[in-house]
Amino acid sequence: MIRLYFHIREGDRLSRDPEGAEFQDVQTARTEAVRSARELLSQRVLNGEEIDGQSFELTDESGAVVDTVKFRDVLRLHQG
Repeated sequence: MIRLYFHIREGDRLSRDPEGAEFQDVQTARTEAVRSARELLSQRVLNGEEIDGQSFELTDESGAVVDTVKFRDVLRLHQG
């Protein structure tokens, strides 16, 4: 198990996840980050807030970024 932190990056601002969570591996954490980003986006859409530019920075206990999930990349938009 590894402990990863889901910090939210918005431009130059970083909102830190103080607790983190344990995951089997980085891919499992990424799957959770995608789900969480979709939840946050749904709230932002309901509130009429801007949704472009935010991302999760998944970091390990040393602070190294192991993955990034851009919120706009979790949306499934019809191209047509």
